[in-house]
Amino acid sequence: MTMKVTFLPIDKSIEVEPGTTIMAAAHELGLHINASCGGSGSCGRCKVVVEQGVVRLGTGPHVAAEEEARGVRQACTALVEGDVVVRLPGQVKLQKAVMARHRAKQWRYSLDDLRQAGIFHPPIEKYFVELPRPSTGENMSDGARLTHALKHQYEIRRIIIPLAVMRRLRHALRQDDFRVTATLALPVREQAGKSFVMNVQPGNWVDRNFGLAVDIGTTTVHGQLLDLHSGEVLAEEGSYNRQLSHGEDVISRIIFAEQEGGLQQLQELVVETINSMVRSMLATAGIGREEVSAITLAANTTMTHLLLGLEPDNIRRSPYVPVSTVFPPIRATDFGLELAPHAVALIYPSISSYVGGDIIAGIMGAGMHISNKLTLFIDIGTNAEIVIGNQEWLVCAACSAGPAFEGGGISHGMRAAPGAIIDFSLQPGSLEPMIITLENQAPAGICGSGLLVIIATLFEQRIIDRSGKFNRQLRSKRLRQGRSGYEYVLVFADEAGIEEDIVINEVDIDNLIRTKAAIFAGVKTLIEEVGLTTSDLEEVILAGAFGSFIDLDAAITIGLLPDIAPDKVKYIGNGSLLGARMSALSNHIRHDVLAVVSRMTSFELSEVVSYHDQYVASLFLPHTDISLFPQVAARLAQEEDVTS
Repeated sequence: MTMKVTFLPIDKSIEVEPGTTIMAAAHELGLHINASCGGSGSCGRCKVVVEQGVVRLGTGPHVAAEEEARGVRQACTALVEGDVVVRLPGQVKLQKAVMARHRAKQWRYSLDDLRQAGIFHPPIEKYFVELPRPSTGENMSDGARLTHALKHQYEIRRIIIPLAVMRRLRHALRQDDFRVTATLALPVREQAGKSFVMNVQPGNWVDRNFGLAVDIGTTTVHGQLLDLHSGEVLAEEGSYNRQLSHGEDVISRIIFAEQEGGLQQLQELVVETINSMVRSMLATAGIGREEVSAITLAANTTMTHLLLGLEPDNIRRSPYVPVSTVFPPIRATDFGLELAPHAVALIYPSISSYVGGDIIAGIMGAGMHISNKLTLFIDIGTNAEIVIGNQEWLVCAACSAGPAFEGGGISHGMRAAPGAIIDFSLQPGSLEPMIITLENQAPAGICGSGLLVIIATLFEQRIIDRSGKFNRQLRSKRLRQGRSGYEYVLVFADEAGIEEDIVINEVDIDNLIRTKAAIFAGVKTLIEEVGLTTSDLEEVILAGAFGSFIDLDAAITIGLLPDIAPDKVKYIGNGSLLGARMSALSNHIRHDVLAVVSRMTSFELSEVVSYHDQYVASLFLPHTDISLFPQVAARLAQEEDVTS
């Protein structure tokens, strides 16, 4: 006997077996509920309200008595006992309009650039050939007839016809009187590799060649549908990674993958996410799945392992050894993608356990590998990846930033959905806030970019000190003792879009300081390991969803980024998706990827002795050594002169 679970306010229902958790039911509908602990019940982030029906074991250690009386339960421990109606927090529903904002602001390659450079040649191309008919005096085999024509008409050599294509070849050649279109997977190195015939279609289908570019992030997945004939983007889609139900960071997911059946679950979840997006993009563009020839994917090392069903266990254990960092072309159907059997999956290579293909793709998207400027590249997300170098040399490292910049670990943190606080200032002469929310909706929480501005403003206005503690001497109804220590009320409940005050407390600030300290320490350690200083940097490239919307002044004020001139900073948005798109359109760039990987040196920061010292020194606003931030020091001194 199944039970019906209805989710409000989106009014979606699903039938589940008795004993199913509310979180599992939500997942089956493709809904994300925050659970940074991976669903173990320890974080208290997955609270929902059971408005009707009965659940058991649903209170959890993080549900207060007054909340329990209102029907609040932890979704990961609440077991369905009958038909229930559950109200989700406002930020749970996927906001496609918000997801679509994560696009590049600029990049160094354009479609015209690829054409002008003569490198607009997708790795999967279609070739139309008209073959001579067999005769008594000319009885060459069908396979030899096709390869001979491709060699002489298009100068393609070393052609391989796989068995699956060979089985369809006789019929395909004769269906349109030996006029066919051959789809070929071309080698990265023209002179050294082999070309594989992936499909043969009767007639001329050269102008119907489509591909997909996908960035698989820990939190979100983004995709583009590409016309490989014209190079145009035909559709775009973004979605939360459905693996979120089993943890918000890669370590949580690796731990879950080590459990019995865990790896298979995570593999299926990310494939479901991609398949859902692909279906939507194909429907938008009116294209059949059999017309997609290739899909290019970029992801961090853990996400790549989970996508392919590779055991990620040793990624989190010294000496940090992944199963593989390089991946051959793979049939997309081999790991569950809903594409035609001939569609090829091209997966970006990784560097190490914590510097993955998404960063290589970002470097390609930014054009860092062809620049003569000494460049710092930072992709800020759940993990922070750092690259320093130029066209001659590249070094990289990664550090665990934690989920603070994506709403995790913050009392009223949320992702960038309508109602998220994105900007904050204080009225002159008072502690009263002025707040801007996403889409100007009633405040529902704090997103990463808003958190950055809030803490920078509180610090500059002396409401918090350099250790992140509130000034207890100030008198305001907004400063008070709360359940998690001293706190500042950003929005009182009667003005909020949720049923409680929205606050920022000292625990939240400490989480942010630890996050920014890990990133800045990684940057400073890497710079010093190659014998440079921050003043040597000629350019800084910020990538990633958070990096696209970061307030540079606030980031420097709290010590997240080095004290650098604004004109040195470039924003590229989703660099991983840019790189995936470029490789989907240019086999030449795909060749460059291998060259970049071969000359990149990786540092494991946990093995660098000075990293820990740098981290401890960064656990202040902006840093224990404020001379590293001359702009911030000057501004603070000026404000002190004004107030004294």
